[in-house]
Amino acid sequence: MNTATTLSDFLRNRRARLHPQDVALPDFGGTRRVTGLRREEIAELAGVSVDYYTRMEQGRVSNPSDAVLNALAHALRLNDDETRHLHHLARPQRTARSAREHRIRRQSVRPMLRRLLEELKDVPAVVMGRRMDILAWNPAACALFGDYAAMDSAKRNIARITFLDPASRELYADWSSCARENVAYLHLEAGRNHSSDPQLAHLIGELSMKSEDFRRLWAEHPVQDKTSGIKRFHHPLVGDLELTYETLRAADDPDQALITYAAQPGTSSHDSLRMLLAWTASQLIA
Repeated sequence: MNTATTLSDFLRNRRARLHPQDVALPDFGGTRRVTGLRREEIAELAGVSVDYYTRMEQGRVSNPSDAVLNALAHALRLNDDETRHLHHLARPQRTARSAREHRIRRQSVRPMLRRLLEELKDVPAVVMGRRMDILAWNPAACALFGDYAAMDSAKRNIARITFLDPASRELYADWSSCARENVAYLHLEAGRNHSSDPQLAHLIGELSMKSEDFRRLWAEHPVQDKTSGIKRFHHPLVGDLELTYETLRAADDPDQALITYAAQPGTSSHDSLRMLLAWTASQLIA
């Protein structure tokens, strides 16, 4: 992955999303020759010269200050995730060392996350590592998503399963939304680790070659952390489920996260999930 190219793509994409009325600039009508705002308009909003912003968009500014990056983020109306992404892309040398250290360190599940996973009997949960790799899971997660143990370890990856396993399109009732969320998170990963993680580059390359949906979404450059939300499933055994997911990260090791999926008590989803887990447990005993 070329960080300068990625930065250029990101800035152009976000500039194209905006219109004069979005940022209180006068719109004199007529046909605009560019989609979205012009470079001159972004430069004016950010308080930098047109030449500086042009070089920034071309990836030719090596060490922009926090003040400049924050001004650009404000001008482009970036949210918090997008602003952090901009900082990572614009100053990759500041994160390259830690990314290299993470890359060479084998992904071993933290003991505390392992214990939490074992305690969660009735809540599907997985431990997600770098690149959205699935590092560990509980029986409830297998009941919901399928038997991870039966999969090749190289294929235990949330993004790879979402885009390359046809069954995922049947399982996720809102597959398009899930797919976009996964791409948005991978963009964050790419911004943090960029070229120092060849496995991430390989994953993105593989998905780009094998999935037209991934290529399209990747080009749109969505950016969003994986924190919490609602997932809707259409499970082959119990039908429709609406589950709330939460992502728990240790402050000293954000590369690993425990993701839990729970149903609201008193709902049909709660009853269906309990039925699914009971049936799965009976099969294990049998």
